[in-house]
Amino acid sequence: MNRHLTPENTDPHRARRNGPLTASFAALLVALSGCASVNLETAQSPSQTTTIHAEPATTTTVRSVRPSGPLTAIATQDTSVAPVALLATPSDIWDRIRRGFSMPDLNNDLVRDREQWYSSRPDYIQRMTERSGKYLFHIVEEIERRNMPTELALLPFIESAFNPQAVSSAKAAGMWQFMPATGESFDLKQNVFRDDRRDVLASTKAALDYLQQLHDRFGDWHLALAAYNWGQGNVNRAITRNQREGLATGYTDLSMPAETRLYVPKLQAVKNILSRPENFNAPLPVIGNHPFFETVSIDRDIDVSVIARLANMSEKDFRALNPSLKQPLVMAAGMPNILLPWESATTFTENLNRYDGPLASWTVWVVPTTMSAAQVAERVNMDEGELRSINNIPPRMLVRAGSSLLVPRGGKRNNDVPETVADNGHLSLQPDIVLKRVRVRARKGEDIAQLAQRYGLSPTSVAGWNKASVNTRLKTGQRVVVMLPQKASARMASGSSSKVAVGSKRSKATSSKKTVRTAKKAPSKSKATAKTKSTTKLADISKVKKRP
Repeated sequence: MNRHLTPENTDPHRARRNGPLTASFAALLVALSGCASVNLETAQSPSQTTTIHAEPATTTTVRSVRPSGPLTAIATQDTSVAPVALLATPSDIWDRIRRGFSMPDLNNDLVRDREQWYSSRPDYIQRMTERSGKYLFHIVEEIERRNMPTELALLPFIESAFNPQAVSSAKAAGMWQFMPATGESFDLKQNVFRDDRRDVLASTKAALDYLQQLHDRFGDWHLALAAYNWGQGNVNRAITRNQREGLATGYTDLSMPAETRLYVPKLQAVKNILSRPENFNAPLPVIGNHPFFETVSIDRDIDVSVIARLANMSEKDFRALNPSLKQPLVMAAGMPNILLPWESATTFTENLNRYDGPLASWTVWVVPTTMSAAQVAERVNMDEGELRSINNIPPRMLVRAGSSLLVPRGGKRNNDVPETVADNGHLSLQPDIVLKRVRVRARKGEDIAQLAQRYGLSPTSVAGWNKASVNTRLKTGQRVVVMLPQKASARMASGSSSKVAVGSKRSKATSSKKTVRTAKKAPSKSKATAKTKSTTKLADISKVKKRP
């Protein structure tokens, strides 16, 4: 309603100048004045009835509103409005990702170079975008929940081409390529049974936690990405170096390795291609804007084969969603949640409730003492070849005490794996060397510890073999029992004999050299020369024998 027509803002003098008011116009003023006097609090309540009282037309006054101060010139005003947020649900996951782009764009020759690299490999783009379909919805959900740029959902394209089993030459693993130490700092378990750096849920959470931490530290997403690739300490030192020299400290201003220099341009190139795939001849596979998998809880150990059968899916597809698993057994204590395709989760739950067969055929046995694979196999009623295969035990290696081995269930070994073993299971090996009992001679002034050190043995072991203490003093030439590898034992038979053997070798070498020198001096091979050679050899050997 126009406020200039209310009774408070009308001017009676202006009305008289315009002539007498008509009855209809007066009635209009009365109605309008009544509208202006409506009680707003009463009008907001639909359950109450409001009575509008109008003043008589003769008492209505009209006042004009005159501007105070000098008049301003009429100018063109900006009538544009802020863009209206789209209310329609994104048609697919690509549309949803595009709507969340919020990082500043990088535009340089390196970006153009990477665009050319990707667009010239349409088969590669097709493979990695199809592979991403299993994981993108979850990643985008987590990014939006944290109010982070959706460009980060494209980072696994750069890191691993969305392959959760990818391992770099530097031992980084998983979609987000965590190094072992960095993974441990974000509580990603890495043991003989599973590697959480490959786990879809755990690694995504850790990666976004890490990226948030880096962004909080540097206040810039490009620098945060550089630190994710190069290391926080390296980026920090590069910034400090530029500050000391009075240089800018942006991503493009820092001196960094070629891999890190290309890191953000790669992400920008993928972003540009996904934003305008038609410009790069890169059609994208249709990926719906809905969950691909569902999380299902388990409270008992269960074989991978049983899960796949109950979910009506292949083991390969199950492992694609649960790539952290290394063994054919899911241990509930260490991995209480599994991922199943959305349509398979209900099938699995219903079939599991009706299933009355054995859930697990495997369990874990902790080796009580160091033993060979053959001894372990005999102990757990298992074929040695199968034991080596399933536990990755190479030939000629002993299994050390405390190692955790996957073995068949049966007898006393029929329980689910405890949490401590499921989270910390490890395999420790040592070379399977055949040892031979050998007696060696002690040198002057030696004790057990010094003799053990000479042969590269444990002083405690040598002391035990000889029923002595580590500090026991030995007499010169005293025989001491040691256990040596079979090949080495032939070379280290005893102190005196070893010296003779070494001396013999030296005498042969010495005599050979002297023979050569004698031959050079002699003009021809004569009986005298031959006699000299023989005399030299005997003289050298006699000298060696006289050595202490």
